[in-house]
Amino acid sequence: MYKKIAAVGVVLSLFAGCASVPMESPEASAVAKTFSAPAPGTAGLYIYRAAGVGTALKKDVWVDGKCIGETAPNMFFYEEVEGDQKYKISTESEFGNNDLIVQTQSGRNYYIKQYIKMGLFVGGANLKLMSEQSGKEAISKLELAKKGVCSKRYR
Repeated sequence: MYKKIAAVGVVLSLFAGCASVPMESPEASAVAKTFSAPAPGTAGLYIYRAAGVGTALKKDVWVDGKCIGETAPNMFFYEEVEGDQKYKISTESEFGNNDLIVQTQSGRNYYIKQYIKMGLFVGGANLKLMSEQSGKEAISKLELAKKGVCSKRYR
């Protein structure tokens, strides 16, 4: 019995650390958190990950197969895309990619939350489209990460 408890404790300790990714300057983060309307003909994608379970895990995020970056807790990305189109936002997970389809409108920002779902020994990631109010509230507490570095290839 004690061996099982000790084994679970060792596994859980592996997830207790905190992952980190390269961050943008505090000034760039402050500008992104003004939530300005995107440039004419475009839409803005705020993709974020708040604190929670799986703090030691990093997970890649892609938009239509293009690497946006690797996530860690308490960070966000901002990506401007052509408006009035559908985009497939994907996140790396233990069992393949999880995808979210977002139909954009020019001039609007969209708020996509990435979250970690913990299983017995693995952490899978998923995505959820959030309301503007929820997204802004969450992102106001986070920092802007540098884009373009993914640990794995898009599948």
